[in-house]
Amino acid sequence: MLDLDGVVYIGGEAVAGAAAHLRATRDAGMRIAFITNNAARTPGEVAEHLSDLGVDADPRDVVTSAQAAAHLLVERHGAGANVALLGGPGLQAALVEVGLVPVGAADDAVAVVSGYGPDVLWRDIMRVAMRVRDGLPWTASNADATLPTPAGPAPGHGVLVDTLSRFAGVRPVVAGKPQRPLLDETIRRVGGRRPLMVGDRLDTDIEGASNVGIDSLLVLTGVTGLAELVAAHDAHRPTYIAVDLAGLLESHAAPARHGDAWVLDGWRGGAPGGRLTVEGDGPASAWWRVAACAAWAYLDQTGSVVDINGVGVPDTQELER
Repeated sequence: MLDLDGVVYIGGEAVAGAAAHLRATRDAGMRIAFITNNAARTPGEVAEHLSDLGVDADPRDVVTSAQAAAHLLVERHGAGANVALLGGPGLQAALVEVGLVPVGAADDAVAVVSGYGPDVLWRDIMRVAMRVRDGLPWTASNADATLPTPAGPAPGHGVLVDTLSRFAGVRPVVAGKPQRPLLDETIRRVGGRRPLMVGDRLDTDIEGASNVGIDSLLVLTGVTGLAELVAAHDAHRPTYIAVDLAGLLESHAAPARHGDAWVLDGWRGGAPGGRLTVEGDGPASAWWRVAACAAWAYLDQTGSVVDINGVGVPDTQELER
């Protein structure tokens, strides 16, 4: 189960090597699902974007938070129920797909669903806020605080969720990561005996896998760097770490502990005096695994985050060569 932005693509460009790694992954017998918290686009639109970037994708391979939200709503209210829609075309299509009837913010409805939509009107936001305050059940596609754009992070749907919540005094049922529904929906649709969540964010992708009780792979092509990784507590710690999607095709040996040191593939790491050190020479992914184990052991033992000032993160491309 692959997160998209920061894993498969960054903005309008594919992550280097991603298309080839995913072709090899399929050739190795693994089924791929692309999952996204963004509820604005339909699976067909997401698949088309991936195909334009050279990544083979069918709409059936894509699962969105809008689909997860729609599944929650139809389970609770049944097909044919009216649902007040505060969102974009992707959310509307997901409701229709499961037999729900999307209606306006002021129309008769058994529930309201919200998601990111660039054309959502303020008058509809006000109307929904009052209806939620007055008791109308509310499901949100996701609660992401930011949305990636070519100009940098922009306010995401989570900003609207916080606004409505403060006004109404109500928190919604959230379908997207790190909550369970999106991952459960993906497993339900795509199947798989040993699901693996692949992502670049500890607080959505990795925590989501932890919430579902499945393994996770952190790739380092997105937002997570050394500072975030060394400060991670249990729910945010990935099962596996790799530089990029080539990690799907690698055997992931665990660093071995020798006293206060962690050793793997030419690297030796520890936290003497509370400062992270990783010395040696070897594959970049092994460096990150050693660094993570040393930092987490120190955090668990002391309750403090290890000092990383002056730690030189390896040049990934040079090491892999």
